[in-house]
Amino acid sequence: MLTLILCSGYKKPHKYTIDAEKDAFFHNNVGLNYLKDRVYYAAIQEFKIAIQLSPSTQATAIFKNNLGETYNFIGYPDMARICFEDAIKLYGLNFKYYLNLVECYKNLGVAGAKIKEFANTKNPYEKIQLGLLYITTGEVRKGVIILDELCSEEPDLLITPAIRQYLKEVTSKM
Repeated sequence: MLTLILCSGYKKPHKYTIDAEKDAFFHNNVGLNYLKDRVYYAAIQEFKIAIQLSPSTQATAIFKNNLGETYNFIGYPDMARICFEDAIKLYGLNFKYYLNLVECYKNLGVAGAKIKEFANTKNPYEKIQLGLLYITTGEVRKGVIILDELCSEEPDLLITPAIRQYLKEVTSKM
């Protein structure tokens, strides 16, 4: 009897633990798969679930950016604007978020008003938006000058290499 118990190979049952961050990444990936399949409503819902599971982390900025890109793609730039602004508040060092936000401003038709709003700013992150706004509205020279000055004033920012790369692309098209 004792040999039977010792040799039975009993193993404790697997205990599932809920990990909100892991589940948030899962829902984000499911949302990306829905985007590939062009099922936009389901993708939006999956991104919202991911945001709710992980509401204030750096990864949440990615989820909000994905949600904003989806809204912008299907023609709701007003909803996308909120997502992009939130993504920048959560993690302001991803240049793609700024590009998406400026594209959204252009789609909303408020690029000119935003240029006036950021015209005399000292904040380097608002200068990034100002430079990109000038470039997207056709005043490429002004935008390049602002972004180039920012790169020389703030060489240690983590976003500076991405700005330099973008400037190379823009100036090669001039």
